[in-house]
Amino acid sequence: MLEPFVLLKILVLTTLTFVLAIVWTPVLTHFLYKYRLGKSLRTSKQAPIFTKMHKEKAGTPTMGGVLIWGTVLIVALTLVLLKELFPGSRIAEFSFLTREETWLPLFTLVAAGVIGLLDDFFNVRKIGPNGGGIDIRHRLVLYTIVALIGAWWFYDKLDWHVLLVPLYGFIDIGIWFVPLFVLVIVGTAFSVNQTDGLDGLAGGTLVSAFGAFAGIALLQGRYDLAAFCGAMMGALLAFLWFNIYPARFFMGDTGAMSLGVTLGVVAMFTNSALLLPIIGFVFVLEAVSTIIQLLSKKFRGKKVFKVAPIHHHYEALGWPEPKVVMRFWVISWIAASLGLILAFLDAAMIDITQL
Repeated sequence: MLEPFVLLKILVLTTLTFVLAIVWTPVLTHFLYKYRLGKSLRTSKQAPIFTKMHKEKAGTPTMGGVLIWGTVLIVALTLVLLKELFPGSRIAEFSFLTREETWLPLFTLVAAGVIGLLDDFFNVRKIGPNGGGIDIRHRLVLYTIVALIGAWWFYDKLDWHVLLVPLYGFIDIGIWFVPLFVLVIVGTAFSVNQTDGLDGLAGGTLVSAFGAFAGIALLQGRYDLAAFCGAMMGALLAFLWFNIYPARFFMGDTGAMSLGVTLGVVAMFTNSALLLPIIGFVFVLEAVSTIIQLLSKKFRGKKVFKVAPIHHHYEALGWPEPKVVMRFWVISWIAASLGLILAFLDAAMIDITQL
């Protein structure tokens, strides 16, 4: 039976990361504006429609994702320190950093965040191919390396090689778990990165996704992982407070890529890889629209969408930016709820605690 303290722990951590992130946002924004760490938009020649729709956003500070993963890291390490200083105390029980559940999600969050931060810095300083930061191919290689580390941890350290098929049961896929893990992590990172294109869009859809996985983790008895998701939600909500249209700053790759990688890891930890495309339906929609656009331009010589990803297509059709964002939020809430319902049906059919 779920203990009341578990829910209290999640509530306290969600509140703590929210408040802490709100408190140190002025420091971060002052730094970003002082050193003019503003986002560089593509030229009108490269993307004329996009540039016309977003020209007023040029120069808005990026790297805001540091607020999210930095806050979660600070809270996690502080609670570990308090646990060491006051072992056995009630405050020590609020620590959620454990080898079995949260070491890897926190590691991937920070590692991918640092890679993204470097990419954002290069973009601001116009370093790299066409002054756009690290090339997409090199970024994918770096995130694949992070994913391979995670795959090794799961397969070798945790002896994990089973896949939960919704409404069916477990399938032992052996060594194929490794490429599946890499595909999920890199694919989710790419998809979330594609979603980060309008004020509040990625932040709002990520809140519902992490909320759904917090519920699934609770259902499976993974209380520290649920607490980690709660901490992520608190930091995301604080970021969203300042990122809602018109955005005070942008998430940047340091946020989008790190959060995408981490969401994928959380999905693997809850053995919900096949539920992830449902819970993260908006992310899938964004990524698929980009891929379709690229393939159509390459092989047909013409576009399917006015602009890709698809949220820009609706902008180009004349939808106001807040309308696009809020409608995508609604879709994300429905998708997250459907994923949770399927997880509860699984719990009723099979013993999902035996992962």
